Amino acid sequence: MPSSTDAKAYGLGRLPGHQPVAVVDIGSNSVRLVVYERNSRAPAVLFNEKVLSGLGKGIAQTGRLNDEAVASAVGALGRFRALCRHMGVSKIHPIATAAAREAENGPEFIEAAEAAIGCEIVILSGQDEARYAAEGVIAGFHEPDGIAGDLGGGSLELVTIDKGAIGEGVTMPLGGLRLQDMAGGNLSKARSIADKHLAALPFAAAGKGRPFFAVGGTWRNLAKLHIEQSGYPLHVMHGYAMRPADIAGFLKDVAAGDPEKLAGIRSVARSRRPLLAYGAVALQSVIARLDPSVVILSATGVREGYLHALLPDAERERDPLIEAAEELSLLRSRSPLHQRELVDWASHTFAAFGIEESTEERRLREAACLIADVSWRAHPDYRGRQSLQLVVHSNLPAVDHPGRTFLGLTNYFRYEGTFDQDQMPALERLIEPRLLERARILASLFRVAYLLTGGMPGILPALRWEPDGKGLALVFPPELADIVGERPLVRLGHFAKATGRELRAITR
Repeated sequence: MPSSTDAKAYGLGRLPGHQPVAVVDIGSNSVRLVVYERNSRAPAVLFNEKVLSGLGKGIAQTGRLNDEAVASAVGALGRFRALCRHMGVSKIHPIATAAAREAENGPEFIEAAEAAIGCEIVILSGQDEARYAAEGVIAGFHEPDGIAGDLGGGSLELVTIDKGAIGEGVTMPLGGLRLQDMAGGNLSKARSIADKHLAALPFAAAGKGRPFFAVGGTWRNLAKLHIEQSGYPLHVMHGYAMRPADIAGFLKDVAAGDPEKLAGIRSVARSRRPLLAYGAVALQSVIARLDPSVVILSATGVREGYLHALLPDAERERDPLIEAAEELSLLRSRSPLHQRELVDWASHTFAAFGIEESTEERRLREAACLIADVSWRAHPDYRGRQSLQLVVHSNLPAVDHPGRTFLGLTNYFRYEGTFDQDQMPALERLIEPRLLERARILASLFRVAYLLTGGMPGILPALRWEPDGKGLALVFPPELADIVGERPLVRLGHFAKATGRELRAITR
């Protein structure tokens, strides 16, 4: 196994000085290993593998884990242990949920599982699952506010989140496999069971008119199918938002029971299709009881929440979008220091121009500055398109789809030098005119900055804007007078047009 200092073995695309950590999630439907580059506010996934062991299948009738499922899970855990050892994982965090917790032969299974994985397994209670599901949503969103729901194979956890603070939580036996078993495969009966349990939800009123954050593989695959059917232009699960009224017909069709008859079903793995109808039934009941304003998909759940809970308070308070953007800058830009200077210079510019920003607009602008140079290695003819694709599909947490579109189009406009969105015109439907205009302004500013600096630090901090008659002057110190030339002045003219200002460059 290579040492942690072997750059050729680990690659320069890895953050230096960190050893990976892993979470092994022993669920009712799947057993999954996720290896993260490190535990941080925005952990990057190095490796992800699941085995659909189906530990929870049939448990409602027998009360036991069946032997075939146990053998599959234990075999997977032995492989996961070997992989972690090979990958240099510093710490494995194995967690088990409903099936292992509730089965009559759960203790025997846990004993065999611990021998296979080589360390103690933490068996989460229903309250634990709810709390870590909420932690996962907090890890993946910026100050989320609403109700989080984690649909697993054996249970459904619901928990309130108030501007990032975890509130009351409950667990219900409504996971896909459990609901299928309890209903005997009858979807109408499954809906009655789900409605009965949700009718007793003590904090249902707290969900009215607020977002519902949907966690879990079955609901993610429902969203994937909805994206396919609706022709939605951005195939990113995290942050995908669906209004209840818009998906009522879709959920009804999925809950009809035969997934193979659904349009776009090829977008969903065959192994995931049998539980789609039960996921749809559960979501119908949740919507009917909570009356949320919107259903938002979360790709972060119990696994990420478990790691997030281990972070020091100071790190938990950091903005995950900015953390992820800084990491991307470190790994892909020519000079991360230049990107930090660009953040400060853009702040100075927006203040000098009197461009007002909301808190969300400011953080999006800062993230855009940090990742503005991540596609410099691409062929010049394709940098715009490649940067657009890279940014909108990057593993960036705590940003909604309009925000992703803003970040991607800012990069696209910066490289293309035009505000015509020829390559992905459908993205315009995801972004409001105000944010689209800011993407154009910021991209135009980037085009000035990079021509002056060549992407290297040391110049931007020396520049300043000053009032100049009816407009503004970009002031260069005498020692940088030679950096001003024909092309930068042309770009400055383009920026003047984008901002509707009179601008000139002076040396003083």
